[in-house]
Amino acid sequence: MAVHESLVLYTTDDKFYVEAHDSGSKELLIIDRLSQEITLGDSGSQIPPFATSKPICGLMGTIRLLAGPYLVVITKKSKVGEINGQTIWKITGHEIIPYKRTFLHLNEQQKQDNRTYESMVNYVLDSNDCYFSTTYDLTHSLQRLFNTSPEFLQMPLFERADQRFVWNCNLLRELASQPELSRFILPVMCGFVTIRIGILHGKRFDYIVISRRSCFRAGTRYYMRGLDSQGHVANYVETEQIVQCNGWRGSFVQTRGSIPLYWSQRPNIKYKPKILISQAQNHLDGFMRHLDSQVVNYGEQVLVNLIDHKGVEDRLEKTFAKAVMDAGNKNIKYESFDFHHECRRMRWDRLSILMDRLAADQEKYGYFMITPENQLLKHQTGVFRTNCMDCLDRTNVVQSLLARRTLQEQLQRFNILRQGESIDEHLTTAFESTFKNTWADNADFCSKQYAGTGALKTDFTRTGKRTHFGMVKDLYNSALRYYKNNFVDGFRQDSIDLFLGNYIVEENEGISSPSPLRPKHDTKFILLPVICIIAFSMMIISILIPAADLYLQASYVFFWMAATAVCLALMYIYGMEFVNQPRLAQAKAKLD
Repeated sequence: MAVHESLVLYTTDDKFYVEAHDSGSKELLIIDRLSQEITLGDSGSQIPPFATSKPICGLMGTIRLLAGPYLVVITKKSKVGEINGQTIWKITGHEIIPYKRTFLHLNEQQKQDNRTYESMVNYVLDSNDCYFSTTYDLTHSLQRLFNTSPEFLQMPLFERADQRFVWNCNLLRELASQPELSRFILPVMCGFVTIRIGILHGKRFDYIVISRRSCFRAGTRYYMRGLDSQGHVANYVETEQIVQCNGWRGSFVQTRGSIPLYWSQRPNIKYKPKILISQAQNHLDGFMRHLDSQVVNYGEQVLVNLIDHKGVEDRLEKTFAKAVMDAGNKNIKYESFDFHHECRRMRWDRLSILMDRLAADQEKYGYFMITPENQLLKHQTGVFRTNCMDCLDRTNVVQSLLARRTLQEQLQRFNILRQGESIDEHLTTAFESTFKNTWADNADFCSKQYAGTGALKTDFTRTGKRTHFGMVKDLYNSALRYYKNNFVDGFRQDSIDLFLGNYIVEENEGISSPSPLRPKHDTKFILLPVICIIAFSMMIISILIPAADLYLQASYVFFWMAATAVCLALMYIYGMEFVNQPRLAQAKAKLD
């Protein structure tokens, strides 16, 4: 059942009216701003003539902040393309509208906190990575949609959507509790969608990549690692490559996700924070919860682990390998490849070693393909679950190589490439650039959502080789990641937790209970940076202003230099207190 695509929002002092303008539809959604009651009626005379109106593209749902509930609406959208004739949209504008007309019931501190909460919601929606369709279920792969019953396909979009990938699920709870409102309930997916045209041998086809980011254990790079007790892992993404040509459709699905163990790596000013592997939790139990769900959803699994076999990552690799061995699941295979060691000195051609190891499993698992008459030709029976430390840079490189191999075989089945003909024979074509840039863009979007910057190593994905310019760009992105991960990610994590409902705002915050947005800092949090700045300034002044006694000047310089060094050392030692920590869901979990 499709969702209304053309809507108009009418606003009065006491009600919101959302009128469907689809052809032949007269449905009207009425939200009482005072009682918060939601009802369904017929458009027409119920809308007061004095109501202000604006066209909207859909309802994201409602969210409760300090000032009360807010209505979240989509105000702008851009067309991404079509899948099987059904339009996919990207959200490019939104608005959050309070139910209450005034904030007189809040004190000044609460008003300030409420503005902070508003900025958190806006931050998530301004990230430019939310997609939807009013007719097509973006949360399911082509194979899952094909394997469902006709009755399932007639269900409302929200009810049949894969809840792992519905990012506005929390916002839709009130609407979803009333089944009659189903045509107003729009599931929104977060991740990456691109639909491009490919041409080879004069034959045109659609090349599509969809990355679905899970809303379970979602968050930022250092504040979300490993798995939780339900088996959900951090930065879990399902990526589907789709090819469409004259009614023929094929897809290939891969997944990525944090190493499925109980581990953490909290930011503490250091460039590489220490990896902590939990000793108190049963790794095998959580590991099996995660992998069992993966086998149910996708079939057999090859766990491609790309982390280092030395240094801080080695212990994590060995624990991961032991968990696979202890699980004893015949549907799970472990493939460890030390990416940095094997490809050192820019020898990225050595990735062929890994691809050769995976070739037999890729041939065995196959891919999904159907004819224009909707007849099944091939079925994908397993997936590659790839990870590195962040499941971003190294992971995307390997996923693009696996996708390329499958794409070549699919294009041969579509008679776009001749049997035995390789994509590598078309390195100078426009489609070669399309393929590489699509996967590089996918890497950048996934990386920005998790680490805060574009991906590393995209020069290889875009050009097929590692370059010195790419290494310089990686250095810049690494420095930017360091800054964001230490001094910005607390706010980003809170924004995600608030939007997903991991933290619920209480009405009495700032009155009968303390506000989590105003944490108490230790004295050294303020004193050490101030003293450090003063000491550094005095050192510069001592250097620049000459003194009659050179020995005395040198003494001043070394004294203030030592004071600066001591302050920096103390800040380094107490690094956890100087980073931007989450204040909502994770802070509350520590108190509990």
